[in-house]
Amino acid sequence: MLSRPPRVAAIHDLSGFGRCSLSVILPVISVMGMQVCPIPTAILSTHTGGFGEVSQRDLTDYMEPCLDHYRKVGLEFECIYTGYLSSPDQVAHCLQFFDSWPGALKVVDPVMGDHGKLYRAFTREMVEGIGRMARKAQVITPNLTEAAILLGEAPAAGALSTAAARSMLARLGELGPEKVVVTGVTLATGEYVNLCYDREHNSFWKSVGDYIPVHYPGTGDIFAAVLTASLLQGDSLPLAMDRAARYVELTIKTTYSYSTDPREGVMLERTLEWLTRKEVSKRFQSL
Repeated sequence: MLSRPPRVAAIHDLSGFGRCSLSVILPVISVMGMQVCPIPTAILSTHTGGFGEVSQRDLTDYMEPCLDHYRKVGLEFECIYTGYLSSPDQVAHCLQFFDSWPGALKVVDPVMGDHGKLYRAFTREMVEGIGRMARKAQVITPNLTEAAILLGEAPAAGALSTAAARSMLARLGELGPEKVVVTGVTLATGEYVNLCYDREHNSFWKSVGDYIPVHYPGTGDIFAAVLTASLLQGDSLPLAMDRAARYVELTIKTTYSYSTDPREGVMLERTLEWLTRKEVSKRFQSL
């Protein structure tokens, strides 16, 4: 048993304003009892969603010396958790982190696109690299667009049937990860859900939520951060998924009630305390 909090190496970008990436990952995982060690892939003045020309610095040349230092001083990590990468070389550095701590839980949030489109700066080389990371991961957390990209398919048009959803999850599992979570899915039943698949037990689950007609940056980062910390706490996959979904929904509803500018992200400062309660969720169901 550890005599210290579990350590998470969080390999993500850092936006100074807009509540996304490391600026939300750090407080979320910390309040859930884990030590977060941030390894920034890039720093940006704001996120890229509506604040005009962003001041940013790529930190590819930082990652390998950082890794070398951590190995030299003998740091141990219980989890390597990756998100947005800004260059193909960063894929190789992430894989080095995976190899350096083979016993750590490897979580890949394959940030590549949304709303049926690949993000503007992403090349085929980047897509292939993130695909390699997904195959090495134990847990992946794509949205519906990223799930299609990983499978080499066009994003689904319209709602998914239960059979199509199960097929998508199983095929993502066949790529290599033991646990697959797909966010932001509309089923043919009309339900707005997050989905997961546990390959070891061949079990499929859904967490049903309310659809709120607003988009905030950073909610995917918050979801994956809560999921990661929940798994490290010993939650089952569907329980961890549902805890993450409930927290994101609570925080979106709270923020929406204040009518703030959506570009500023969600007001997690108002809701972080909920994550300390460790309530047992009841909204997940078999898919």
